[in-house]
Amino acid sequence: MSSAVKSVLLVEDDEDDYILTSDYLQQVSNYEFDIQWTDSSTEALELLKQNKHDICLLDYQLGSINGLTVLKQAISEGCGIPIIMLTGQSDNQLDNDALDAGAVDYVVKSELNTNRFHRAIRYALSRKEIENERLERIKAETRNRSKDKFVAHLSHELRTPLTSILGYTELLLFNKDNAHIQSELNTILNNGKHLLGLLNNVLDLSKIAADKLELNYSTIALDSFIVDLYALLSVAAEDKGIELNINAKTALPLNINADELRLRQVFINLIHNAIKFTDKGQVNIDIWLETNNESSPKNTLHCTITDTGIGIPKHLLSTIFKPFEQVEDIVSRNEEGAGLGLAICCELLKQMGGTIRVESEVSVGSKFIISLDLGDLSDTSIKTLSFNRVNASPMLESLPSLAGHVLIVDDIKDIRNLIGFICGSFGLETSFSINGEHAISKIVEAQKQANPFDAILMDIHMPVLDGKRAILQLREMGITTPIIAVTAATMKGVHTELKSLGFNDVVAKPVDKQSLYQVLSRCLNKQALAQPKTEQHVKQEQVTNQQREAKRFLIIEDDKDAAQITALLLNSLNIETTMAHSAAEALTLLGSDIDNASSPSYDRILLDINLPDANGLELSKEIRELSPASKITIISGNDISAKVLLDFSIDQALLKPINLDMLKNLA
Repeated sequence: MSSAVKSVLLVEDDEDDYILTSDYLQQVSNYEFDIQWTDSSTEALELLKQNKHDICLLDYQLGSINGLTVLKQAISEGCGIPIIMLTGQSDNQLDNDALDAGAVDYVVKSELNTNRFHRAIRYALSRKEIENERLERIKAETRNRSKDKFVAHLSHELRTPLTSILGYTELLLFNKDNAHIQSELNTILNNGKHLLGLLNNVLDLSKIAADKLELNYSTIALDSFIVDLYALLSVAAEDKGIELNINAKTALPLNINADELRLRQVFINLIHNAIKFTDKGQVNIDIWLETNNESSPKNTLHCTITDTGIGIPKHLLSTIFKPFEQVEDIVSRNEEGAGLGLAICCELLKQMGGTIRVESEVSVGSKFIISLDLGDLSDTSIKTLSFNRVNASPMLESLPSLAGHVLIVDDIKDIRNLIGFICGSFGLETSFSINGEHAISKIVEAQKQANPFDAILMDIHMPVLDGKRAILQLREMGITTPIIAVTAATMKGVHTELKSLGFNDVVAKPVDKQSLYQVLSRCLNKQALAQPKTEQHVKQEQVTNQQREAKRFLIIEDDKDAAQITALLLNSLNIETTMAHSAAEALTLLGSDIDNASSPSYDRILLDINLPDANGLELSKEIRELSPASKITIISGNDISAKVLLDFSIDQALLKPINLDMLKNLA
């Protein structure tokens, strides 16, 4: 066993005793000692206050000031070194006084050559090591608490201005007068969302580091899951002119048990990276199942994501899964990111019982290999999947074929082809248009030839003429063909808005085959279609909505910009708002609300958790007393647990930045 070097302060005014004590110290096994000797009580006090030694041997007899006095004064001035008192002869009273004053032990000088001395030294050093470990643990816990507090504060401070940035941009986008700057506004909105994504990555990594990330396992239909990923990411691949291919190398389970949100996050990040760093060629996704039944059933899902991109230098491969690491030598400055995505993927897979590794060669490409333990698969079938959702929806195979001619309108070729393939599998004839203007020409021409389309599937966001403006023109022209909106925006309120414009139904992106079948079946088989809404109908509905009694919200937010944009967004939903920028101002408003019988109570109170003069959670108790009928929504830059909401009788929590869709859900 190697010797550990320990520093000793030996306070002894007799040189012979110093030499003897030094010799005996060297006989203590497993340790080497670096001895500093002083015969001065004054110097001893100064050295003890520095806390730089591992142990101190303190002689009781030190001339004018005895060792007990030095011991007491050193302890009172913050000395944390284990001190053993050395005495010339045994004295029970002195021994007790030394222990009471803070000495860890006492040794009679005649016992320096005995095992008792050795035990006293080892005990004192062990005690010092334990104390050091305790102090380091406290420091680490303090640092972690400080870091968590900092991250929470940073999250709140960043999300507050993001509320204003994203909210005002949404407001400007909804104003038809700004159509000429829509591209610029979309750029602001997209970059704001990118900043929000980076912030979420930082918080995810912080949760993982603090072991606070919770996984929510559920049953996932594997082929549907993969089709969704393809529909989402094929758009990015199409924009770059590269191929995105998916291949099942073996039969796969119909269902797996995993955290769908986090598994999707891993795949999107890896596939998006592959597309981002590939300028030409292709990105291939290969999936296969490995089964081992030799001792206990073990099923492992493997997936490789292979690109023909820029590649990664071999000496950097070991760092790319570390937080905040990027391949600086080869990554263009145009490529965005904070180097967190791969680190999060690695940690998420680890938490789900999986692994990730990489193989790469500069200018050739990269291959990321994922392995995920699926556990017992005895309750699910294992089949060859075609990634078309049929296996995820067995009932679909028995449904009757549909008859009719459908026009598919989308500016993305892959999406047109995908929806066309699905419609073809229903038995439908398909035609295609690349934007709203092109679609109107085709629809009018078909009407002239007395061979109109039976249904139209129309994307909302397209160049030249988008879906919303296209349907208004079609309905004004008297076209009554069922038109189905195909959109990725599926939050509450979107369906109502689209139907008010004249759409008969809405299908969400990524397109679900069974949902699409049901919608088309309703539209094609319905005998009498309801009269579609014209722009005049829409205007009449808007007037009617404005005549309805408006709700009344109180916004308690110290950031005036954030409060203002929240108020403007609520006003656009016909909600009357009042603002307070501090707890005192809010309580005054609520108090006057009680005193004024003609003033109705607030339907909902939006309460920021961090106010200059109060904590929002504590303030909610006073608000509940003053306005018991009001619903309280706490607004925070960090997640709030359901238990906290229950403890404070808060109805709901919203995570900043606040956007229009969130407020629609409140309305």
